[in-house]
Amino acid sequence: MPLLHVVNLILILKWCSGMRLVILCFRGRVTSWSNGHVIGLDLSCSHLQGTIQPNTTLFHLRHLQTLNLAFNDFNFSTISPDFGSFPSLTHLNLSYSNFTGRIPSKICHLSKLVSLDLSYFNYYPQNPYDSSYSLARLEQHTFNMLLRNLTQLRELHLDSLNISSPLPHALLNLSSLTSLSLRYCQLRGKFSENIFHFPNLRELCVSGNLELTGKLPYFNVTTSLQFLDLSFISFSGQLPDSISNLKALNILYLYNCNFSRSIPASLWNLTQITNLDIGSNSFSSQIPSSISNLAKLNVLFLSGNNLNGQIPDSLGNMSQLTSLYLSRNNLNGQILDSLGNMSQLTYLNLGYNSLNGTIPSSLFALPSLVGIGLSNNKLQGPIPGLVYELQNLTYLWLSSNNLSGVVDLDKLLKLKNLISLDLSYNGLSLNINNSVNSTLTNFDTIQLASCNLSEFPNFLREQARLSYLDLSNNKIHGEVPKWLFNVGKDSLYSLNLSHNLLTSLERLPWTNLQLIDLHSNLLRGPLPVPPNTTYIFSISNNKLSGEIPPLICSLSSLQVLDLSNNSFSGLIPQCLGNLSNSFSVLNLGINSFSGTFTATFTKGNLLRNLNLNGNQIEGQVPRSLLNCKYLEILDLGKNKINDTFPHWLETLTELQVLVLRFNMFHGHIGTSKIKGKHPFPKLRIIDISCNEFTGLLPTNYIKQFGAMMNIDEHVKLKYMGQQYYQDSVVVVIKGYEIQFSRILTVFSIIDFSRNKFQGEIPKSIGRLNSLRGLNLSHNNLEGHIPTSLGNLKNLESLDLSSNKFVGEIPQQLKSLMFLEVLNLSNNQLAGPIPQGSQFNTFGNDSYSGNLALCGFPLSKKCKELQPLPSPQTLQQYENSNKSSGFNWQVVVLGYGCGFVFGMVMGYLMFITQRLEWFMKIVEGKHHKKVKRSKKGAH
Repeated sequence: MPLLHVVNLILILKWCSGMRLVILCFRGRVTSWSNGHVIGLDLSCSHLQGTIQPNTTLFHLRHLQTLNLAFNDFNFSTISPDFGSFPSLTHLNLSYSNFTGRIPSKICHLSKLVSLDLSYFNYYPQNPYDSSYSLARLEQHTFNMLLRNLTQLRELHLDSLNISSPLPHALLNLSSLTSLSLRYCQLRGKFSENIFHFPNLRELCVSGNLELTGKLPYFNVTTSLQFLDLSFISFSGQLPDSISNLKALNILYLYNCNFSRSIPASLWNLTQITNLDIGSNSFSSQIPSSISNLAKLNVLFLSGNNLNGQIPDSLGNMSQLTSLYLSRNNLNGQILDSLGNMSQLTYLNLGYNSLNGTIPSSLFALPSLVGIGLSNNKLQGPIPGLVYELQNLTYLWLSSNNLSGVVDLDKLLKLKNLISLDLSYNGLSLNINNSVNSTLTNFDTIQLASCNLSEFPNFLREQARLSYLDLSNNKIHGEVPKWLFNVGKDSLYSLNLSHNLLTSLERLPWTNLQLIDLHSNLLRGPLPVPPNTTYIFSISNNKLSGEIPPLICSLSSLQVLDLSNNSFSGLIPQCLGNLSNSFSVLNLGINSFSGTFTATFTKGNLLRNLNLNGNQIEGQVPRSLLNCKYLEILDLGKNKINDTFPHWLETLTELQVLVLRFNMFHGHIGTSKIKGKHPFPKLRIIDISCNEFTGLLPTNYIKQFGAMMNIDEHVKLKYMGQQYYQDSVVVVIKGYEIQFSRILTVFSIIDFSRNKFQGEIPKSIGRLNSLRGLNLSHNNLEGHIPTSLGNLKNLESLDLSSNKFVGEIPQQLKSLMFLEVLNLSNNQLAGPIPQGSQFNTFGNDSYSGNLALCGFPLSKKCKELQPLPSPQTLQQYENSNKSSGFNWQVVVLGYGCGFVFGMVMGYLMFITQRLEWFMKIVEGKHHKKVKRSKKGAH
């Protein structure tokens, strides 16, 4: 049985009886030939392009036993059902060849299959939380049937297929499996522990299934596992001590599971392991000295845990280690000299710890070291001079530490192989000798943020291939030099010069720039227009002026445009409403734009944040905002908009922040206009203060603000925004404008102050128990303060001042344990101020203008309360004194300040009408008093 290697395709097609597969430019091989029949065909990695037609004679090769079409391009065509028509097929591999659509059920007819690989091309998606990455689907019914019929399977690989179901129970019948790989298949439910006990299983990979739960079992000594990958799944608990029974294990990946507690000491007995990744869990133990038992280890990844203590000295004995990742832990102490013994080390990352001391010189004598990352530590002292002896160093990353001292940049540049340099965010001062020309021209990345630079380093002149430049947070002043325009002219994609003292930048000539950050400088003049490739452009907090040039409309790739806090004027170009298909953020706040905002937002746009705050915009809110289905933030505050409340915004289901303050909005807000749906389902911050709204408070909206109710305060804190751009908002607390540069997703505020609202506060406001701030001040609200406000357990600021509230301050407000700001001034409140808890922290200003209040902190003491007359007695007095004009209602209202005070108030109401009658009462009381005195004397 001859074996034919690298046979020309034309010859293969002849042997295949005129097969009509129309595919371009590839070479393949017939792996087996028997009795004039092709039984093995391997066309993997052959640059195949096109589609497989149903009538191709490929499916006439009825004697095929192995078929491999992996790593080609079949142009997103579907897998033909005819692949299930090979009765003798034992090995089928269609992986990574851009097949899409539904996996045909006829595949289940291949009952002799020993190996099946249908893995989809999009392996390891960029975002494992994205469930839409796979275009190839395996229906649950087909999956069940496949597992029942293909009982001889030894290898099953279905990576990145969209399965979207629990693992079928029939999988347990395939106990003869040696390799099972189901990465990123959107599996859910509980993972059976029995699978770990398959006697011949050597490879088990189910990573990337975020909804797959379970825990590791007790491992038997007979377990054959060599490769175990459970990364990005929701396993829990701790690693079992029996992990040491996996004697044959070479690779263990448990990245980003939910494992916690201590790392079992038995883990360090896996002497055959070469790759160990248990990063991004919650392990909290120390790194033991016994880690050096892993003598064959090449890659060690422990980043992103809660590991504490010092780095063990024995780590330096691991001579085979090439990559060491210990970043984002709680490690302390110094970097040990013994790490310099790891002669094979190529990448070292100790970032985000609490390490101190200096960087030992032994680290920089490693001839093979090509990368070092020590970011975000608390290291002390200068970088030692021996750092300049790392002649093979390719990546040097020391950012975000407490490194100090002066670094001679020209000596650092003697590292001939250096292509990535990051010294940002330390206490370093770079000594730049711009009179010395550098011969180092290979840089790809230069990050020197916060390095006390006062000028552009001269070595940048030679960097023709630079792609990433960050010189932010320095003291670079004056004009941007023209020679900088040639640095990475065709390669630069990210430029960050923010937080400097730059005064002039005449143009942005880089042809492939994607990210431009120039905010917080002193730039003057007109707006420089970036290239069409730009997707993030931030030039806020400068002194630019003039109108927005029409060329801005050509930026068809733009996602973020932030021109806020400048002196731009004129009309806002209408094109900004439809700038690009991916346009997400438009921030034009704090400028001098005028006229009507006429931008038209088309259907299907992706706008997420629109900020026009602090301009002179007139007219009405554009109705085309209804097309912004993804809008989360709408800030139109501090303009001249003259409109009624835009109730139609309630249909925007993603809207979380709505700011209309300081405009000329007017009229009743009314009730929801949509039927059968909750209005503003995600609204968390609403500020309509300083307008002319009238009528009652919008009770219908308040009782349905679902995003302000029952928020889980224990969820991981997140901020609104994108990876590079963080959303911000200005709110008023205690009369002061406070800018939140980042918006927490649990932050909730209602501000209806300084309008003309009337009526009472609805009791339903007490359902919004996630509120952090409530401001209803400076309106015409009346009635009693509702006791339901005591349900707002997270409230930090409450302002009800300058209204017409009466009655007592509810005692229920004492339960607001987080209340820091309280203003009830200028109302008609009466009675004692609640005592205890947060009320002991508020001053007189919180209650001023309420003449009938008493108790701490006011100087006015509360008198002891007298018994209130019964309703029958009050009725008798009322009937008997109708003709006298006495009003007992006044007495009852005064009861909060003492019954005697109420009596006096009642009498004073009619003193001018019944003065004689009143005097008789007083004389009568005096006569009785004298009579009693006389009796006492006798």
